[in-house]
Amino acid sequence: MDLTTRYMGLTLRNPLVASASPLNTDIDNLRRLEDAGAAAIVLPSLFEEQIATDAARYDELTEAPAESFAEALTYFPAGSEYRVGPHAYLELVRRAREAVAIPVIASLNGTTSEGWISYAGLLEEAGASALELNIFFIPADMSLTGAAVEARYLEIVRSVRAIVSIPLAVKLSPYFSAPGHMAQELAAAGADALVLFNRFYQPDIDLARLAVLNDLNLSRPSEIRLPLLWLAILSGRIKASLAATTGVTTVDEVVKYLLVGADVVMTTSALLRGGIGTMATLVADLETWLEARDFASVGAMRGIMDQRSLDDPQAFERANYIKILQEYGRAR
Repeated sequence: MDLTTRYMGLTLRNPLVASASPLNTDIDNLRRLEDAGAAAIVLPSLFEEQIATDAARYDELTEAPAESFAEALTYFPAGSEYRVGPHAYLELVRRAREAVAIPVIASLNGTTSEGWISYAGLLEEAGASALELNIFFIPADMSLTGAAVEARYLEIVRSVRAIVSIPLAVKLSPYFSAPGHMAQELAAAGADALVLFNRFYQPDIDLARLAVLNDLNLSRPSEIRLPLLWLAILSGRIKASLAATTGVTTVDEVVKYLLVGADVVMTTSALLRGGIGTMATLVADLETWLEARDFASVGAMRGIMDQRSLDDPQAFERANYIKILQEYGRAR
């Protein structure tokens, strides 16, 4: 059985990728993921704002005592020795590349043009096999237009593409007014792959404390429908690889994503719920599914249910919406 796939120019042994999670900060876990069948690993994001916060905190700690008594300076290492900045993350990239043979994809979340550019270059130098841009941007400024938001995304991609030569993926938001056009623009700007979709964590309200509640909810299979829709529409229509993420719990979600044209399927929630061994189950179940339906390879089934391939391409559009509403009314 041929499970190999191509993702932004990289040949992977199968389409299952361990996406960014706390599991992926531990080198032993990375080895276990590789042994369990993961075809590639995405490291958790390097956050520019966290680096800036750490640097400001260091300045606070070292400058305040200096005004009180000189000997306090000896409590802290010199700035060149204290590793404020991306050093720990860069070391993780280096160690990960040494520990596993599968591709290690670094992830970057910047806040300034300088940060996107400089850290992207450092990640390439550290040995990252590829780079995923985690553009987590909520346009809360009411004066920002949709065009301005899109321009910001495109400028980030162009700037990073001009600096690095390794493959470049963009974790795409589902909230653009025209996701298909935006996908084309990102590919033209230099994105080698698009990851659908970035799952923005949204606040809730704690009614007992009357406070904003920020917590993490793992994704569920019911959440695959939006990425499934846009993967089906984009498949074969843009010059970029497509990665599916969100909602993967069993092989069913993996197969559905591949059928509509995903080149790889990423999962975090399944691994956090079931442990690293879940990766081996997903790979084995995918092979079993292919064999049971006489597919000789992943390539033979990928995209056979994307929008271009269906006899009724409107199944992914408005006509199907009307049909669903009518049938639901009759069923009741």
